[in-house]
Amino acid sequence: MEENNVLLRMEDISKSFPGVKALDHAQLTLRAGTVHALMGENGAGKSTLMKCLFGIYSKDEGHIFLEGQEINFKSSREALDHGVAMVHQELNQALKRNVMDNIWLGRYPKMKGLPFVSEKQMYADTMRVFEELDVHVDPKMVMSKMPVSQRQMVEIAKAVSFNSKVIVLDEPTSSLTEQEVEHLFRIINMLRDRGCGIIYISHKMDEILRISDEVTIMRDGQYIATRDARDLTKAEIIRLMVGREMTNQFPPKLDVASDEDILKVENLSAQYSILTDVSFSLKKGEILGVAGLDGSGRTELLENIFGAATRRGGKIFKDGAQVANKSPKEAIANGFALVTEERRATGIFGILTIRENTVISSLKSYLRGIFLNNAAMSEATDRMIQAMSIKTPSQKTKIQSLSGGNQQKVIFGRWILTSPDILLLDEPTRGIDVGAKYEIYELIQDLAKQGKSVIMVSSEMPELLGVCNRILVMSGGRLAGEVDADHTSQEEIMTLAAKYV
Repeated sequence: MEENNVLLRMEDISKSFPGVKALDHAQLTLRAGTVHALMGENGAGKSTLMKCLFGIYSKDEGHIFLEGQEINFKSSREALDHGVAMVHQELNQALKRNVMDNIWLGRYPKMKGLPFVSEKQMYADTMRVFEELDVHVDPKMVMSKMPVSQRQMVEIAKAVSFNSKVIVLDEPTSSLTEQEVEHLFRIINMLRDRGCGIIYISHKMDEILRISDEVTIMRDGQYIATRDARDLTKAEIIRLMVGREMTNQFPPKLDVASDEDILKVENLSAQYSILTDVSFSLKKGEILGVAGLDGSGRTELLENIFGAATRRGGKIFKDGAQVANKSPKEAIANGFALVTEERRATGIFGILTIRENTVISSLKSYLRGIFLNNAAMSEATDRMIQAMSIKTPSQKTKIQSLSGGNQQKVIFGRWILTSPDILLLDEPTRGIDVGAKYEIYELIQDLAKQGKSVIMVSSEMPELLGVCNRILVMSGGRLAGEVDADHTSQEEIMTLAAKYV
């Protein structure tokens, strides 16, 4: 490695939180004009290391050098002003403001000689960045009205707008379609050609091997190895990440579904989305997948079944009896549970503890008179921590300090405590490493073995094929077809997904 080509060097970085050492003498060296992948299981310390760079966390030990100069950013604004940008996995945007407000927040262009914001200049500056990146988004669109994938592209455009030398992308493709991933890779290659250094955090190994020049692997907060991407295989990456061989990506598929319908959906249509006239059935003990392109109505289907979105028409039958499910509260009472796509926005209560996040949907069962029984809540939380293999110092730890995979396991535990008959999962393994994914698949299968039924939305077709019994394919808000997961192909699913586009 040429020393004069080194853009960023992080040496012996350590960081501890109460009860856990998140980083233990970790290191990373990034060269200008390269894409450097950072890999490891959830809880390996990847995001913590980047937050120490970006000024969100203050490191306990170690040194960080940017272009040969030692730096120690005290805030993310200071990092951005010095040419270091970070696109976080969990988007943190002002959803009630429009796109250009989000991009230029804190550095609005002013009218000439006046202390007022120039909307005209802000629009022009936004369009300039979008045209450069070939991003087709209306700068005046309110963020909350856009799908997650477009919001992610806006965040990437914001990072580029700072003319950054170092850009950290944390799980940037977790909510992008294949077409959008290709677009992102074109942007990354353009930035690499400009001499930027890109730190790319992802669990998707095909992407890593395709886009990266070098790969650094971490485990349990420690640096394990840095390799040239062209010298690595998936098997070698997994071995370095988990410290053992992993021969199977999915557990052996179950065949425990009965012939009995637990759920029938007839002509379901949504009031405020494209979901139109969807009908299907779900067997007891079945794992039913839902495939489709981004914006095809997959999430809207789950939200309408769960009462989290307004229904225009249609009927839902559970165990032969019609249920209204006009609200999530009513759906929960009827034995439904929903694990949402966006953990941070709609899944976790970040400032609350693991115990509070675990029991919050089943508080009634811990009432003793008018008081909550702390011992019962503590026992239930401990049971879920053990059952889900959640890595945490204690149940009083705030959930926001856990890795994404462990946060997801807490959410699973929360819903299992409500004893649901039907579990609705929207992208349940989004942004989770290969080891934690396997554990989530086993949790899903355990529910099926107990006679519970699962409807699972996923953008990853190998996941649907590897875990599900049947797969529904959505297209343009309608049900385009239904396939047997054991006797179909990705090509057949993609053909159906494009049927009404």
